[in-house]
Order: sequence, then structure tokens, then C-alpha cells
Amino acid sequence: MKNKFLAVNSNGTPADLTLLIIRIVFGYAFIIHGWSKILNPFHWMGADAQVPAFFQALAALSEFGGGIALILGLLTRLSSLGLFFTMIVAVYSHIFIYGNAFISKEDASYELPVIYVLLSLLFIVIGPGKFSLDKKIFGHK
Repeated sequence: MKNKFLAVNSNGTPADLTLLIIRIVFGYAFIIHGWSKILNPFHWMGADAQVPAFFQALAALSEFGGGIALILGLLTRLSSLGLFFTMIVAVYSHIFIYGNAFISKEDASYELPVIYVLLSLLFIVIGPGKFSLDKKIFGHK
């Protein structure tokens, strides 16, 4: 029985190649972004962090592990869901806790986390494309 959530949509070769390129770059960015966090997953925010260690570990895993999964196209929708929620928290923090602008040359901004939210949403909705392990394992929709 096919898992419809993890099965891959038929998009056409140009779209699937584009999804592959985006997955590789997006995944690589998150491997780099999550590397320092995965080395100290329960305490990467520091001693005075208000975020519980469990949630810090989830963020580290979603970024580092999710980056690897994206590149491989493995469990793409699930890994993108983890990245989506991690980046929603980042956007929330930038807006409501730190009061950052959407784009700023002087301070941190939340432009990049918003782009990550949207890219995650793209892969949740569309999937990884045919050049993925998800297609090999779960087939087409």
C-alpha cells in the first residue's frame, strides 16, 4: 500500500530538476546552519536560554538532519515540516521577542527565516520531485 503523503507528485522533468537543485542548496544551507547546533543539541542556545533543552534538540535535529534528508529527497515532506515549524519559531522570535525588521542593514532581520518557511512549505505541498529517494521508496501519487 502506498503512503500518499510521502508519494511523489508528477511535475515534469524541468520542474523536477528545479526541485532537485533547490533541495540541494536548501539542504546544504541547513546542514551548515545546524552543524554547530547538532554538536551540542541540548544547550546550543547557551546557559541562559529560555527554550527547554528538548526543543533545542528538536531544532538541531530538524536543521542538520532535515538538511541531509532534503538533499537525498528522503522523507522530504516530514523533514520540511520540521524545518517549517523551526523557522516559524525563528520568525516569531525576530518579530515579537527581538523586534527586528523584515530587512535591515544594521540589525538582524527575519527575511531569511521567512524564505526558509516558504521553501519548507513548497516541499510540504509539492514534494521532492522524481529525482529523490522518496520516489524510489514511495512511488508516484
